[in-house]
Amino acid sequence: MPASFECVTRTTMSRAELFHLSLSIDAHTESMGHSKETAVAGVTSGSIGLGEEVTWRAWHFGVPLRMTSRITYLETPSCFVDEQVNGPFRYFRHVHDFREDAAGTTMTERIEFAAPFGPLGRLVEKMVLTRYLKKLIETRNEFLVSGA
Repeated sequence: MPASFECVTRTTMSRAELFHLSLSIDAHTESMGHSKETAVAGVTSGSIGLGEEVTWRAWHFGVPLRMTSRITYLETPSCFVDEQVNGPFRYFRHVHDFREDAAGTTMTERIEFAAPFGPLGRLVEKMVLTRYLKKLIETRNEFLVSGA
């Protein structure tokens, strides 16, 4: 069973604006400057769309990593899903849901992932990875809603 967590972000920006910003390769790259995350293959700038892939290169835990993700579902401006097709995880799925009300927009993200290495990987998921990944998502979201 994969590890999972949820992030909820509220903003006064419109649902359409946050939705499109969340699909921006450039905004993602800017928000992840601390990990030197760069798009190196596939869609490397602008917006990514349904069926398209991006390969990211980044440094996490002092180690260079590559991860290729594909947009596997897209319903503008309500929801999209990106999933790892190649990379460090045994499994990685990221669902982005957008809801608008009179006060603004709520983006709810559900992340499911599984580390490699069996029981040792599950221990690392619980002790390190869940907290680390949640902080990465929250940092990116703070950047997006701060007027990226």
